[in-house]
Amino acid sequence: MIHAEISIYPMATKTTSASFYIAKAIESIQKKENLRYQINPMGTILESDSIDVINDATKTMMEVVHNLGVERVEVVIKIDSRRDKHVKMEEKLDSIKKQMG
Repeated sequence: MIHAEISIYPMATKTTSASFYIAKAIESIQKKENLRYQINPMGTILESDSIDVINDATKTMMEVVHNLGVERVEVVIKIDSRRDKHVKMEEKLDSIKKQMG
């Protein structure tokens, strides 16, 4: 199972708000097969069995923001690839919560 956290930063837009661009980027991956996602205040978690799906989703999100007229887009990706267990993102959170008591 592969989890990736992706953060997209549109550069040099007319406003300091990025929510419009991020919303459009997320909309662009909603129907991709073998991909689950979860948004958070600082990025989006992508989940798939395939790094190719993660890479394709990342490219799609970046291209959507460019196609909205943004000439420069910064993308930060952090990847967790695990082969010993098939752990979904919710299970990872549950494990942390158990440790918290």
